[in-house]
Amino acid sequence: MARMTSAARPVLNRRLAEFGTTIFAEMSALAVRTGAINLGQGFPDTDGPEEIREAAVRALRDGRGNQYPPGPGVPELRTAITAHQERYYGLSWDPDSEVLVTAGATEAIAASLLALLEPDDEVIALEPYYDSYAACVAMAGARRVPVTLRPREGAFRLDLDELRDAVTDRTRLLLINTPHNPTGTVLTRAELAAIAELAVERDLLVVTDEVYEHLVFDGAAHVPLATFPGMRERTVSIGSAGKTFSFTGWKVGWVTGPPELVTAVRSAKQFLTYVASGPFQYAVAQALALPDSYFAGFRADLLAKRDLLAAGLADAGFAVFRPAGTYFVTTDIRPLGESDGFAFCRALPERAGVVAVPNAVFYDHREEGAPFVRFAFCKRTGVLEEAVGRLKALAA
Repeated sequence: MARMTSAARPVLNRRLAEFGTTIFAEMSALAVRTGAINLGQGFPDTDGPEEIREAAVRALRDGRGNQYPPGPGVPELRTAITAHQERYYGLSWDPDSEVLVTAGATEAIAASLLALLEPDDEVIALEPYYDSYAACVAMAGARRVPVTLRPREGAFRLDLDELRDAVTDRTRLLLINTPHNPTGTVLTRAELAAIAELAVERDLLVVTDEVYEHLVFDGAAHVPLATFPGMRERTVSIGSAGKTFSFTGWKVGWVTGPPELVTAVRSAKQFLTYVASGPFQYAVAQALALPDSYFAGFRADLLAKRDLLAAGLADAGFAVFRPAGTYFVTTDIRPLGESDGFAFCRALPERAGVVAVPNAVFYDHREEGAPFVRFAFCKRTGVLEEAVGRLKALAA
């Protein structure tokens, strides 16, 4: 028998009342229903390196990770993460006390925010933001304070004065994402230095989402915030295997930071999944040690796909913001005579046989994101060519 509830007390926790089904679920279902090409959700349509997939198979067959792995993650992966951070950024971490393996970056974000925030704390996030940020801040009972990235000279840029003005006596944490999803912006060294100075000056914690660290283009460089003076001791850095190695279903992410912060995050994480992805952890340890040629080839492949899709979108009539990082292209639909991204994306599968995502879903200030639409280019070249061909219908 269904449980009866008072009209004054909804079943769903009020903190989550504003969050319904994610836009990704809605648009993916629309793609299936219409047979459209799904460039909305950011997952590859091919698997990553065969040798890494075989490493997971070997781990399964050898009985490594089939039972609960250690709470912080298997030692091989924690050691591989520290080696990777040293190799690319000169950051030295202790694999036993300064690394935590999570069920993807999404759990890392949730555990970090649940661990570090209390009710009524303020969290500054760069808007538009990955949708789980808002939900996790709400679950912690904290208040999100968006600082909006706005279009300027062909890219979405951060206003450092606006960021500084957003900090109050109740600000606890800065939530920074670079390379940035959905806009494709990569924060510059000067911007990161200013963020670091602000964090030190106001004694703020920082959580940095760096899952697209190896996907930067056109001379842009990913510089971890933890490398700046005064930041190592106050920063939780989040990484993930899914985006770099094209195994998003494995859900292997990680946190690095000083012992007191990692311990705090682990205190929350242990009551979320406890542990996950045992055999895949061994495979990701091997993946992180792949030669530089792998990472260079991966980046070059995505760069070619970026240029293919960006050119096709421009030919179809969109204004295109060519991303400096990630595998998403943000477009402006106003040159097409449109202004409502939600309505445009819901109609696009019937109009052109392609699915995209409205950026407004990533904003608190929905009007700021209303005319922007995001397309993913982490798909096979043939799929992108077919999508570009279909989108020509809009120009007609």
